[in-house]
Amino acid sequence: MNTSNIHPDYHMVAFHGTAADSYFIVVSTIKISHTVKIDGNIYPYVPIDESSNSYPFYTGKQKTIAKDGSVGQFNRRFKGLSTVKKEKV
Repeated sequence: MNTSNIHPDYHMVAFHGTAADSYFIVVSTIKISHTVKIDGNIYPYVPIDESSNSYPFYTGKQKTIAKDGSVGQFNRRFKGLSTVKKEKV
């Protein structure tokens, strides 16, 4: 059994985070015909919408649900009510 051809070809690829206009050059097995020249080298080019430079979780600009959300409104509305009545012994 010949196992020399079971591994895919991998090469350096430039992923372009278009939202932040940043490039990431990583090893990948993706096959694509578009290329881009970066620092004098030509790489296969893959545009992506989000990257770690633009995704809110990684940039620290994510929106957090404040107390004004639906849970906060529920808690404010029903704060004094209780479903369990305590009996005096």
